[in-house]
This record gives sequence, structure tokens and C-alpha cells, in this order.
Amino acid sequence: MSYAVDLRAAPFNLDDAGVAWVESTIGSMTLEEKIGQLFINHNNSYAPEYLDEVLEKFHVGGMRYRPGPSGAVQEHIRHAQATTKIPLLIASNPEMGGAGSCDDGTFVSTHLQAGSHPDKSIARQMGQVAGVETAALGCNWAFAPIVDIHYNWRNTVISTRSFGNTPEVVVERAKEYFDGISESPTACAMKHFPGDGIDERDQHVVTSYNTLGYEEWNKTYGHVYREMIGHGVQSIMIGHIGAPELSRRFRPGLSDAEVLPATLAPELLGELLRGELGFNGLILTDASQMIGMTQAMKRRDLVPAAIAAGCDMFLFFRNPEEDFGYMLDGYRNGVITEERLQDALRRILALKASLGLHIKARESLVPPADQLAVIGSAEHRAIAAEIADKTVTLVKDTQGNLPLTPATHKKIRLYGISGGSDFTMADPLGYLDTVADELERVGFEVHIFKTAAQRKAAGEEGVNFMSVISEEATDDYSEKYDAALVFANVKGFAQEAAIRVKWSTPMAAEIPWYVTEVPTVFVSLNQPNHLIDVPMVKTAIHTHADSREAIRATVEKIQGLSEFQGTFNENVFCNSFDTRL
Repeated sequence: MSYAVDLRAAPFNLDDAGVAWVESTIGSMTLEEKIGQLFINHNNSYAPEYLDEVLEKFHVGGMRYRPGPSGAVQEHIRHAQATTKIPLLIASNPEMGGAGSCDDGTFVSTHLQAGSHPDKSIARQMGQVAGVETAALGCNWAFAPIVDIHYNWRNTVISTRSFGNTPEVVVERAKEYFDGISESPTACAMKHFPGDGIDERDQHVVTSYNTLGYEEWNKTYGHVYREMIGHGVQSIMIGHIGAPELSRRFRPGLSDAEVLPATLAPELLGELLRGELGFNGLILTDASQMIGMTQAMKRRDLVPAAIAAGCDMFLFFRNPEEDFGYMLDGYRNGVITEERLQDALRRILALKASLGLHIKARESLVPPADQLAVIGSAEHRAIAAEIADKTVTLVKDTQGNLPLTPATHKKIRLYGISGGSDFTMADPLGYLDTVADELERVGFEVHIFKTAAQRKAAGEEGVNFMSVISEEATDDYSEKYDAALVFANVKGFAQEAAIRVKWSTPMAAEIPWYVTEVPTVFVSLNQPNHLIDVPMVKTAIHTHADSREAIRATVEKIQGLSEFQGTFNENVFCNSFDTRL
């Protein structure tokens, strides 16, 4: 069945001139240029000669760059747009505001944070800042909002990247985000169809599955996608997520071995997304290096198979020469039909035309350098601080440990927990310095716990985990410290199927054994599911972020100087009775 694009209908809404540009541009392209339009490159270098080669050899239709300082990012994009024959879609990942799109962008909030307060305008503010800051860089395509539903508390790839655990909150906040970012010249790619949050695993390292039946999926994820398509979202990123019951709805008798991730499943992209949901916009794959896709079939087969199945753009080369060749071969041998190639090209160029890229002077595709002043501006940081104050959440205080003040609990033992160094390459415990600064600023006396590894690295001899335990856990603990604060900043995904607390050593001295000795407060700066690993703590706070604004707001609330306003859903208790005690 054909699901040909209507260029004049939503979400493109092109006029006659726009349609004419799309058709004439396709008519002027060589076969190699047409194949190149299907690819979104991941720019691994800022060198102009690198960009020149990518554009000259592979004719890509879009790019996403490696974040760096805003000035360098903008110049990189400026060179790309000045060099390319056809204007480029320049993507960023503004899931948290401007942060992540450049090193100096503003962290506004996570998706979960924006869903953790009755004020839905938090999501709009996140979108507004994201749009302003990424547009200043020269970006025109946002790989956001995330419209997954966090049903499974064990799922940690979207635990902070989903607005919540109900379709209602996801729809409400995703629309707000979309409206906010749409105030800037930006198209959105919502993700990750057919929906993450049922399985606990991460598609970066394994294919995961949405196992809902057709009727239940329609009431939940299907409802979200229908609402957002009706709201005008221009593109949809497809997850490497299989949906066995959905696939069998359209392919009765499909065996388990034949269930493919949605990126390679024509029944999910065609009959379901194009047909039943009526999506007329652009479809792109999630990153093609993810094992959720690569475990499905050989690379030479999956590259053209994704386009043949109904994806219009292919996210990232693994090896540019090879992948370009595989796509070209797929067209030449009929895996990608002429009709499918033409339809994909029309959607790609229509998205560009809907953004006005075809009528802008080449030099105006990227703003002047002085526009970078909005990035990380005082105004945007003030928005972040206001949101942090609203969303810091008291999950429980069953022992009545709060408030803690310098007058009542002067001496603080401070523990830090991290997930270890990950692909961000940031110091995993660097946030503790900010925590200590904020505590000392208001008059606490802070004593930071050092792990055995940290002490060895500092030159101490004769240190091992047993010696640290025996030194830390002494009878005079409550004389040395008035209270214990544990700040967890467990981040990272794409390296393991799920993320849990990993202590520094066996029976580590930082595990909250001390809850029986002094008032203990556990603060999560990221993951919402830590109570499963620290059920013994009686006071738990979810701060959502490791920004100074969020940490400052938390310290104020610990002292009782301002009210906790954030809310939480049942995922925080991880389906275990002891986490509630």
C-alpha cells in the first residue's frame, strides 16, 4: 500500500512555490546526491576540511554535531551551510533546554522534572529556552520532545527523559514543550516510536520491546502519538524497539524470530504510523550504531532495509563509505524502490521548505555571532533557578529528620555516589564540590567522605576497603557528625541495559549503615529509582539535576527555609514495601 506524502497538508503545509522547489530540486539531483539526502551525519570533527569531505563525497541531507563551546559550534554550522549545495537540517538534542546542544547552554530541567509539578508551563519554558539557544547556534531541528511513558521503574534510559508514567501527563507536557520550542524557527522530532518504557532495557545495547497488546497500546502510546500528530509535530524518530503484538496485528502468524525493531518493520511504519495514525511528516531512525538495530541483520542489509520499511532518513553512518555504498546498492538492486526513494526525498525537502530554508539567503541560515549572548544568559539561568525551586521533591521523611540547620546539626558527613565515568567524560564526583560549597555557604561544617580508591590516588598507603569500613564505622560516629547527607548523581546510559547504584567497594563504608546513628538524608540528583538500593533511609529527596541552582534550592529546603513543591509518581517506590518505610 502506498502512503505518498501530501506536501500541501500538515505538517509541511507548503505553498505552490514550496512544492515547486521540492520537485525541481529532486529533478536536478544526481543519484548519488539523492542517496546522500537520506543520511544524517554525526560530525566527529570541527575541522572545515572534514565537513568539506562529508558534503562533497556523501551529499548528506542533515547533520548533528558533537557539542562544544557555542562559538565553535556556530562557526562549524556556518561553514556547513555555506558549503552545502542544498540547505541542511541541523539537529540538536535539546532535551533539557540549551544544555547538551553546546557546552555553555542552559540546563532548564529534565523531562521528568517538567512533569513533576502541577505547573505545566515548566515544559513550555524548557522548550522556549531550548529553541532560543539552539536557533542562536544555527540549529533548525530538535530531536525532542520525548513522548515515552515510564511504566517500568527498572527502565533507566528514559527514567528522567519521560514526562511521567501516564499518557495524560506526557501529552500535556509534550504539547507545552512543542509550543515553546516552536516559537523559534525549529522543527521537532518526537521520539521513540512505538514507545519506550515497558521493557527495562536500553536499545543502545540490546533490542528492547513494547509488549502491549494492540488495544492497550492504542489507549496509551497510540493516544500520545495521535494527539501530538494532530498538534503539528513535523517528524518522528523511530526507536529500535520491537512491538510483537502490534506487528502481529498487521502480520498474523509472525514468529518470534521474525519480530523486528520498528526501524525495520514496514507494518509499524506503514500500516500503523502512516495508515492508522495518519502521519504525513518525516520519519527518521534512531542512531544506527545502536545494538537494538545492528543485532537484527547484517549492516549491508539493514541500511537500505530501514528506508524500504518506511524511514525517510538514516541517522548516522557507521562507516561512511560502506553505508553510502550499501544504500546505493539497495536502490540499484530494488530493495529501495524508485517510488520509496522519491517519497523519502519529498519529505526531506518538504521539511526543509517548511522551515523556509529554501528561500533564505545562505548567509542568513546561521545567525551572527552576537546572537550567542542568549546562551547561558542570566535570564535563562533565572528560569532554571525558578524551576529548580518548584520541582525539588520530598519523597519521604518518615522519621521527621527535617529540617536540618547549621544551628541544630552543624557537622555534616557528606557522601557522594556516582555511576562512574561515562561517555560524557565528566568527573563523576565533581558535583560534590558544589554541594559542599552550598552547605558551607549557609554555615554547615562539611566533612567529605573519601573512598579507598580516592585515598590511594591521593598517596595514602595501607588503605583497603576493610580498613576504610573499620575507620568510618566507629562508636563515636554520632559524636563526630550531627547528620549525614548522601548525594547520588548516577548518570549515563548506552553502556548497560539498566543503571543501578554501584558502591565503591564490597560492603562499602558509604552505604547508609549510619541511618541508625544520625539523621540521614538521601538526595538524588538524577535517577528517581534509588530507594530500591537505599530503602533504609527514612528521608529521601529528588532534586532532578546537579546544577548549582538545583543544589542551592535543595539546601534551602533541607533547612526548612522554603517549601517542597515537587511531586512524584509511584515509580519512586519501585514496587517494594520497604522503600516506603
